[in-house]
Amino acid sequence: MSAQANAAPVIIKRKKVVGGDGHHGGAWKVAYADFVTAMMAFFMLMWLLNATTEQQRKGIADYFSPTIPINRVSGGGNGAFQGDSIFAEETLPKTGTGATKSHSSIEDKSRGDSGTADQEGELEAAREQLESLEAELLGHGGESDLMENKLRHIVTRLTDEGLVIELFDLDDVPLFEGETAEPTPLLRELAAIVGDLASTVTNQIAVGGHVRARPVVWANSPVWELSQSRATTLRELLQETAIPGERIRRVTGHADREPVSQDPMARRNNRIEIILLR
Repeated sequence: MSAQANAAPVIIKRKKVVGGDGHHGGAWKVAYADFVTAMMAFFMLMWLLNATTEQQRKGIADYFSPTIPINRVSGGGNGAFQGDSIFAEETLPKTGTGATKSHSSIEDKSRGDSGTADQEGELEAAREQLESLEAELLGHGGESDLMENKLRHIVTRLTDEGLVIELFDLDDVPLFEGETAEPTPLLRELAAIVGDLASTVTNQIAVGGHVRARPVVWANSPVWELSQSRATTLRELLQETAIPGERIRRVTGHADREPVSQDPMARRNNRIEIILLR
């Protein structure tokens, strides 16, 4: 009995453990850092889109578009399978794999690998000449801010047909007055620049007019007449810059059938193409 009375009491301690909630840990910091990084990338993208010309944006896009060596038909490259770059639009028709309806090759068909050495030499010389013209046009402005503003309306590309010089509307700066074929002073200046460049060579010239689509509720859409009238206006402007009429091979109105924007009614689809033919 005395032994039980002298026994030490049993004390049970119950410790309340408080689990760390989400705001006590460090996971939110990682998520927040990712969010800030994404926002920074987004604002940099918005800045680049606003501060660069379309030609510069195309160069940036091409930089991040690698050439993957696969085979001669689907692109190839300088690696194991050789072949040509998938973006070499001016080269693919020579190998017989790149001729298309839009960019048909010489004599409306691809020569393939059986072309003669003389023909290949002529094609290479023509391509180099057009490349030099393209570089001269894009570098024409030097450090002039005024010229840089004009170059925002110009993109160029080399195709199997020749050097395509595209003049296009911007949202705030059109090339024609309203929905007419009356040229703005800016278009007259651009036509003078292109005319001076074209006068340094003897290539024949093709002019094509494109306009944006109209709402489907229009009973009589004027896109065909407007695109043809605008192409004719540019032909007349080129002839005012000492380009003889004999060099004009064709003047075409394409209406709204070949949009360059996903939105067929976007102002960017209002454009004129001047092609220095091979």
